[in-house]
Amino acid sequence: MPTSAAPSPRPFLPGETPEFYLPSEPPAGATDAPAETGASARRSHRRGGYPPLPQPLPVPVIDNHTHFDFPDGAVAVSIEQALDAAEAAGVTRAVQVGTDLVSSRFTAGVVAQDPRLLGAVALHPNEAPLLAEAGTLDQSLTEIEELATGERIRALGETGLDYFRTGEDGWDSQLLSFRSHLDIAKRLGKALQIHDRDAHDDVVATLLADGAPDRVVLHCFSGDAELARRCNEQGWYMSFAGTLTFKNAANLREALLVADPALVLVETDAPFLTPHPHRGRPNASYVMPTTVRAMAEILDSQLDPLCARLTRNTEAVYGHWG
Repeated sequence: MPTSAAPSPRPFLPGETPEFYLPSEPPAGATDAPAETGASARRSHRRGGYPPLPQPLPVPVIDNHTHFDFPDGAVAVSIEQALDAAEAAGVTRAVQVGTDLVSSRFTAGVVAQDPRLLGAVALHPNEAPLLAEAGTLDQSLTEIEELATGERIRALGETGLDYFRTGEDGWDSQLLSFRSHLDIAKRLGKALQIHDRDAHDDVVATLLADGAPDRVVLHCFSGDAELARRCNEQGWYMSFAGTLTFKNAANLREALLVADPALVLVETDAPFLTPHPHRGRPNASYVMPTTVRAMAEILDSQLDPLCARLTRNTEAVYGHWG
């Protein structure tokens, strides 16, 4: 993304919105409707402006799932600026995640530009039926495997199953793509980041039938306490996002209480899933302390040890940033 403003010359203050995130008028001719199709069409271009910088965390944490290539709002922000803002909030590193060939190529390139980034590459489950219809799914999976060989690409993701946005006629293609990513992850020794929406049973069944990689992450965990128990049994990681703070997400709070603390991660899925009280505004890695503090409250945990454990868990999945 192009740079629209220079980084702030002083540290950000709690409650202050970094200057380069302030809302501005969109370029002439800009519209709210993205031209892209497939997974990239999730870009929402909201206009509410970015939330203020929260109180920085006392111990650094890692955003293990974010999309720096998905613009939101009317402000263009460089990777360096976004990471600087996150670092000011105590979110010192991140995993940039691909969802199609374009974003996976972007990911493979950008992780070499900043030591605060590692990457994951994949075809989003909603992308798979589109590629299958075009006759290019196999070819696309071959390129994903080539991109995944990069030293700083540490995961295949996000892949999985999505029965919410894709109808039954696309489920076979999703499953084929999911199983292919699973196989690639095992052969290359990479972690697997799973997108699971309204498909818990089939995701679990596929992992058990095919044999899961050593490190599996259910990104933006959306299950309940029972699914958390199944993850505990299998040693699968559960990554909680801003949805944990939503009023109607009692199931996620119950799941967090059940989850093995050694298997809990945190993420933004930015620019989506902005935590309460900023829901509906664009999300960013620097906003993640809001979710971490909510986790501490739910768990009745001190913030320092929780942050330290989240970082250890994340490094156990992705390795060291170096």
